[in-house]
Formats: sequence, C-alpha cells, structure tokens
Amino acid sequence: MKFLVTGGAGFVGSNIAFELESKGHEVAVLDDFSSGHFKNLLGFKGYVCAGDITDEFAFAPLAGKYDAIFHEAAITDTTVLDQRRMMEVNVEGLRNALEFAAENGVPRVVYASSAGVYGNGPCPMKETDTPSPENVYGFSKAIMDNVARDFAKTHPDMTLVGLRYFNVYGPRENYKGKVASMMYQLYLQMKAGKRPRVFKFGEQMRDFIYIKDVVAANMKALAAKKSCVVNVGTGKPENFNSVIECLNRGLGTQLPPEYIENPYDFYQNKTQAQPALAKKLIGFSSAWSLADGIADYVKFLEKKA
Repeated sequence: MKFLVTGGAGFVGSNIAFELESKGHEVAVLDDFSSGHFKNLLGFKGYVCAGDITDEFAFAPLAGKYDAIFHEAAITDTTVLDQRRMMEVNVEGLRNALEFAAENGVPRVVYASSAGVYGNGPCPMKETDTPSPENVYGFSKAIMDNVARDFAKTHPDMTLVGLRYFNVYGPRENYKGKVASMMYQLYLQMKAGKRPRVFKFGEQMRDFIYIKDVVAANMKALAAKKSCVVNVGTGKPENFNSVIECLNRGLGTQLPPEYIENPYDFYQNKTQAQPALAKKLIGFSSAWSLADGIADYVKFLEKKA
C-alpha cells in the first residue's frame, strides 16, 4: 500500500511514517521543515518533499494514487498569537490536503485534531461537546473539524477521520523545543540534577497519552467504516506529581518538585478524554499506562544521551 504523511518530519508524523514503513508500505512525506527536523527522518527510505501545505502547488510533485493521507502538518505551538497565520496553516492547509486527496482519488484522509477544542470544558470531554477553545490553536482545530465534516458530506466516496489528540509525549518530540511535552521538559531538568518545576501544587491533571498509542490510533483509523471525529486519550487523567514520581523511578533519582506560581489565567486545570466513541468507531483503546509509557520513554532518552 502507499501512503502520504504531511508534517512527516515532525513529532507525530515521523512516528507514523516509520510505523507504516515498518509494515512494508510505500511512504512519502511532505514537510516545510519549519518545526519538523531532518533528524526525525534519519533512516527513512521513502520520498521526502519539501513544501508548505498552505501552497496548493506544494502537493504537485506528490500527485498520484495513495491508499490514505495522514495529515499531521500544522502549527502546534499553542502560544502563537498570530491568528491569521494559525488559521492559514491549520485550516487552509487541511483544505489543500483534502482537495489534493479528492483530485487524486485518495479514498481516506486521517488528520490531527486536538483536545484543545474543549478548552476548560467539563470532564470527561466528549466529541458531542460544543467546542470552547481558549486559544486560536484550539479554535483552528475546531474549524478543521467543521471543514472535514462539510467536505465529507460533499465527497461521500471518501472517509475522513479526525483524531483529537490529548497530551501526547514520546520519542522524536525533542525538536519541538519549548513546546515539547512536560514529560520531556521535566526529564531534562531532572537529568541535569535540578528539581522539576511545576505549577502549585502539581495537582493539575492531564490525559497523557504515549506516542505509541497515538500511532496505533492512526493505524486503526485506516479501517474506520465512516467519517468521524474521535478522542485519542486514555480516559485516565494523571497529575504532575505522578509524572515526577514516574520520572524519578525511571532515572533512579529522588528529586522533589519545586512548586511555582501559575501566571496563566487561561490554564487548563484538567483534561480527560471520554474514550468510548474511539473504541466504537475505530476500535482504538489506549494500551499504555502513564507509568509504562514514561518508563519506555526514559529508556529511549537514556540510550540517546
């Protein structure tokens, strides 16, 4: 089979590309390398095209038949305040990917949505909840879901699956820099012998999901029988104190947290996916607990150190 991964030099995209390749599939990657990194693709055997998804002509060298497109390219930095740029890249980029898919007879597009659409909404967060994003990133993802829904209505021969990622962490995220997961940020602090710094009093909760689960969800989406948007989370939120405990265990350290003031009035105190619809529509359920995911991740990071 043949697949295209946009944002394939990024965190999630590169993991998807390698998973597909490991299964013997032909894989092409499109990335503008603005936030992705070539080192995420070291060892990749497929075709790599440098291009900006906001430029419809960037897709031209990739014209051809694909069994599916995994659309991961996006601005994922939630601190970006340029609303026009965020909307151009995330929303218009998706439109270009969908038009390319339709023009080339691609039957399926799996794209990255986000739990950011829920903002500080009630938990557990359900796909039927009215989006209430706290920033333009979450808003862009909510509009992407609208675009995909409307496109699916006018293209009934295509299956479009949106995956609302919760708090993803794992290998190949280090090139995201300051927007890499708290798992990675805290690991770096603790690896340097520093006390891990978290907001008072480490009790904020997140639905942390390991990258291997996220890749598995993308693979499951290939068999979805109809267009849909589903959560990709564990349904089991954990707090930052638990994260630090797991990191201490993996590193063999005993570093206590340093609690600092939270300067953000829009900060999410809790995220939690309602995972039932994902299990029903694409057959996905999380397989990695927080403890197991962090242990696996720390082993990976320690080998790279």
